[in-house]
Amino acid sequence: MIGRPGMQQLTDALGGRIAFGGDYNPEQWPESTWAEDVALMQQAGVNLVTVAVFSWALIEVEPGRFTFGWLDRVLDLLHDGGIAVDLATATASPPPWFTANHPETRLVDEQGLARSFGARQGFCPSSPLYRDAAADLAGRIAERYAEHPAVVLWHINNEYGCQNWQCYCEVSADAFRRWLHGRYESLDALNDAWGTAFWSQHYTDWAQIPAPRRVAYSTFANPGMRLDWWRFSSDELLECYRAEAAAVRERAPQPLTTNFMGMRKTHDYWSWTADLDLISNDHYLMAEDAANHQDLAMTADLLRSLAGGHPWLLMEHSTSAVNWQTRNLAKAPGEMRRNSLQHVARGADGVLFFQWRQSRAGAEKWHSALLPHTGTDTKIWREVVELGHDLAKISELAGTLPDPARVAILFDWSSWWAAELDAHPSSDVKVRPAVRRWHQSLWKRNVAVDFARHGQDLSDYRVVVVPVQYLMSDPAAAALTSFVEDGGHLVVTYFSGLVDEHDRVRLGGYPGALRNLLGVRIEEFFPLAARATVRLSRFGPGRVWSELGRAESAEVLATYDEGPVAGSPVVTRNRVGRGTAWYVGTEIDDDARTALLRLVLDEGGVTPVLPDLPAGVEAVRRRSPDASYLFVLNHTGEDVTVEAAGTDLLTRMAANRLQVPAGGAAVLREARAATGGPRREAAPPPAPEPRH
Repeated sequence: MIGRPGMQQLTDALGGRIAFGGDYNPEQWPESTWAEDVALMQQAGVNLVTVAVFSWALIEVEPGRFTFGWLDRVLDLLHDGGIAVDLATATASPPPWFTANHPETRLVDEQGLARSFGARQGFCPSSPLYRDAAADLAGRIAERYAEHPAVVLWHINNEYGCQNWQCYCEVSADAFRRWLHGRYESLDALNDAWGTAFWSQHYTDWAQIPAPRRVAYSTFANPGMRLDWWRFSSDELLECYRAEAAAVRERAPQPLTTNFMGMRKTHDYWSWTADLDLISNDHYLMAEDAANHQDLAMTADLLRSLAGGHPWLLMEHSTSAVNWQTRNLAKAPGEMRRNSLQHVARGADGVLFFQWRQSRAGAEKWHSALLPHTGTDTKIWREVVELGHDLAKISELAGTLPDPARVAILFDWSSWWAAELDAHPSSDVKVRPAVRRWHQSLWKRNVAVDFARHGQDLSDYRVVVVPVQYLMSDPAAAALTSFVEDGGHLVVTYFSGLVDEHDRVRLGGYPGALRNLLGVRIEEFFPLAARATVRLSRFGPGRVWSELGRAESAEVLATYDEGPVAGSPVVTRNRVGRGTAWYVGTEIDDDARTALLRLVLDEGGVTPVLPDLPAGVEAVRRRSPDASYLFVLNHTGEDVTVEAAGTDLLTRMAANRLQVPAGGAAVLREARAATGGPRREAAPPPAPEPRH
């Protein structure tokens, strides 16, 4: 979707303002409260609310009988109050009558047991009964409200696959077989891809292929099958979206979205992006993670990358505590404001929350909201009003683009799925934590980072990091080789490039597809025991992993100094063409990673947004052709002074040195456009690989 026009359409519909608001569920409350809701929204500066996400049971009260009157009144009231609507298709959870009438649509778990009704998303994504009913409801809602002046955006379903990312029923199994037939066309090709000669698994009829439910005790299902099951399950959820989206597009002109869930293992979001008019996301902090603000930054960078570098929408986050963690810690004063501005800094042109009014009943009654149980004389409400005013003050930067990143992290969902299947050398090798560690080291240096999918053109970047990318196709490996030959600087970690797209080992020495590029040949893995370390000659100690091997063309920067792999290379550098390929064969600690990245970034000519900032102070820049905007987010408990000149849009104060209080934030319209090279036009998201 070149240019992502949907986000610009939304911004234009809001009068050029940053979107602010959240999920509004008036059906949970007496109609007598609705006018008060709108008045309080106006007080807080709310300009966009999401309506009808979980309203199927109150819209279609029984098969074919619809009651739209209450929704008519809600939309009219919001429009009269100047509040725009992101209207949902109400399909995220079928009502009790649907499940009672169609028990065959229930979700079936890996053990073959049908899950009961009583929560949400309890349906099979492959069920044609569900898809048809959802598309019918979406079409009826779109037909009724396509011309309603309040509606500026369509919200298809909600958090697809949050609870039902995989279903193992016979309907799903049959859909899986059709998906496999489309992918492989012949059983010979499937048997070859899955290596079914092992354990006598050779298939002679498509009907023999099951859903990969639990198998015999103490053994493992075929990894090729399981990898394709993950792919299939993500695709089935996407097909659910497409069915509803088609029904809405036939009737309504407004842009469409569905809310992603960040770096979530269950969905290959690269394959979803082409179907959305704008990219939106739900993000919730893990409260007991002391560095959760860095995880927020990483997730926002991923969403901006999924949006092709264009602005995106934060559909949900929380004003304070959530309800679903083991210990639901409240946010400290100022934290919600800082979180929100951090998303905007990294490309969000909207800040929405779950939800407007905190529920008094149901499973999410202890989830915080914009309007808490305790009313308006509260910390939360005062901060909500302050945030609304802050977003209004900085609305001039809506539509601006973040500075072009010169560093990318290669990230692929199929590789993640394959890397964490059973029967691998070490269960301590985990993809998301590894990706996060490398992102965190770059974040600490205030270096802008994109995420890149396998096989895409990398010529806009100077440094590319490849953390634990176990699965790699030939085109993906070729793209990395071209990147280095053309002058790029590549960092590859252990457990990368080892298998092809079918999870078949690349023979002849590790790291497989990248062996020649990296100039090393590993002959055997020596994973470490739990909590064990291995001494290195430099960049040590190592954790999780070690390897026996040798350098072929690479320069050895560090070796293992003990154990069965003593003397083998662990950190290497290989000159290829005009660039350099670095290899890191173990898990190094934060200080070592920072030191290594300093070498790589310096060699690549990559500089931070602002140099020499105190630890815990984040700097991000957005710009238009005429202005640049510097966000400074102080995640520490101490006031800081930053050498930057301009006008802080939040305080309207001009200064040559920026003062940012403890836990505070500043948004500086810089006195003159910051340097940093020409602005590249943000690319559309890469087209997904062909799927059958």
